Amino acid sequence: MRRRSTVTADTRWWVLTVAVCAVVGLLLGTTRNVSDGSELRGGDTTRLADLVDAAQRSSDDAQRSRETLEQQVDSIQQRTAAGDTDVADALARVDSLADAAGREAASGAGLTVTMADASRGPDGSYASDASVDDLVVHQVDVQSVLNALWAGGASAIAMQDQRLITSSAPRCIGNTLLLGGRTYSPPYVMTALGDADRLRAALKNEPGVRLYEQYALRYGLRYDVAAAENLSVPAYSESVRMRYAQPR
Repeated sequence: MRRRSTVTADTRWWVLTVAVCAVVGLLLGTTRNVSDGSELRGGDTTRLADLVDAAQRSSDDAQRSRETLEQQVDSIQQRTAAGDTDVADALARVDSLADAAGREAASGAGLTVTMADASRGPDGSYASDASVDDLVVHQVDVQSVLNALWAGGASAIAMQDQRLITSSAPRCIGNTLLLGGRTYSPPYVMTALGDADRLRAALKNEPGVRLYEQYALRYGLRYDVAAAENLSVPAYSESVRMRYAQPR
C-alpha cells in the first residue's frame, strides 16, 4: 500500500536562471542522498532548508530583474507599434492569445482541493503502524490531483498563489514543494475553474487520488474538496517559451 513518487532575451536573466537551476539540482541530490532515494519530511533538514532558502532568494532576485526587463520591453514595443504596423499587428496577435496562454486572470465556479500532512490524534500521537512516508503529502499525490482536475475539464487551475499551465511542475524538495521557483509548505490548496460535478467525478476516477484518500482515512492526512460559485485564479506571470508547440 506504500505510495511511490512518479514521475521559458536577456543574458543576465538566463545566467540567473541557470544559477537557480544549479542550486535546485544540488537540493535534489542532497534530498536523494539523505532519503536514500525516497521523499522525506521531518528529521534533521536544517542544512537542506538553508539551501532552499538560498535558492528562494536567488529566484526572487531573478524574478525582480525579469519584471524590470519586461516593463522595459513592453514600453519599447508600445512606442514602436505606434509607428510600425507590423509590430502593432504582432502585438495584437499576442493579445489575442493571452487568455488561452493563461496570461489573463480568470474567475468562475469550480472546486478547491486542500491537502496537508497528517495531524496527531487526540492522544498526541500518530497511528502506530505509520512510517514518516505514510504521514506526508508527496509530489505524486499533488500531481494526481492536478492530473484529475485537467482531465475533468478545468478551464484554469491555480496552486497556492500561482496560475498553472501545461509546463508547470511541482517538485518535492525536502520538506517543501517547489513550484515556479518558489517554495511552499502544506497545506497545499489547488483551485480549479469548471463544472464542479465533472471535476469531482474526475477526482474519484483518478487511481492516485483514490490511493491518497485511503491514506487520508487511515493515517489522518487532510483531503478536502469544496465547490464554490465565485473562485478566482491569477494570471500566469512567468515567461512562456515553447520549443515545439505552436498556436493554431
